[in-house]
Amino acid sequence: MASVREPIPAPRGSGFTSSTSAPLYWCSYGPVGAPRLLVLHGGPGADHEYLLPQFLDLADEYELIFYDQRGGGRSTSDDRTPVTWQLLVRDMALLIDELALSPASVVGYSWGGMLALLYALEARLGGVNSQPARLALVDPAPLTSGYRKDFDAEFARRQQAPELRRLRDELASSGLRSSDPGRYRQRAFELSVAPYFAEPSRAAELTPFRVTGRVQQSVWESLGEFNVIRDLGTLRCPSLVVHGREDPIPLASSRAAAEALRAELVPLDACGHVPYVEARSELFAALRSFLRRTSDSDTE
Repeated sequence: MASVREPIPAPRGSGFTSSTSAPLYWCSYGPVGAPRLLVLHGGPGADHEYLLPQFLDLADEYELIFYDQRGGGRSTSDDRTPVTWQLLVRDMALLIDELALSPASVVGYSWGGMLALLYALEARLGGVNSQPARLALVDPAPLTSGYRKDFDAEFARRQQAPELRRLRDELASSGLRSSDPGRYRQRAFELSVAPYFAEPSRAAELTPFRVTGRVQQSVWESLGEFNVIRDLGTLRCPSLVVHGREDPIPLASSRAAAEALRAELVPLDACGHVPYVEARSELFAALRSFLRRTSDSDTE
């Protein structure tokens, strides 16, 4: 798995929020005055950079706003208060207000897709100020506890595939850990995320990232035995769901979400959990089509 990653350009603008209880890093790409998209990364406990540079394909006609969710990337702090889904939804609402994004057009990837739905459901109940204008969900996280268990089992099965076991053994005996620590870390990262891909070698194209384990654990624990799909029928904003057919997260989770949302479901062939790497042109074509045919005025 040789690294073939593209460089990440510097953002046009960046800063930290002042309205949240802990400062959250945000940055923007794309032309000033263009329609604005809030892009949510996965995790929880990760950061926005692993969506780059591929998501910048949309920056030719949209202003993209990214931020590192609480506890990950440049939004880490010494505060050990447990991070819950409710806190992340509140952070998102405050950031939307502070950056004048309301009503926000949201593109959520993986956990970010689930966060977008949780935000929309809270807005429907009056828990946050404004409903989203539209939602584009890219391989959203498992949306029920049952689908989460299915994902965990499938991911574990893929981790034990003979070829991946052979590559892990090869890396362990290579001597790279002491002779070239940087290359060793890169290879270890690629092997750790390879089960997410339809073609594991494509993991070399993904920008490396780290997950803050305590944040990830506390957020999932805060959800308990969850079923986000159950309440999606109450939402009325235009929505799109895109999902790789070879994603270890069950396609059935996204199909059920799309049905509840009355949204188009776009399955991507020969694609796992990272369509912006494995099905880049197809993903962004689907997103552009959705964004062009919807507008901020479509929300009820």
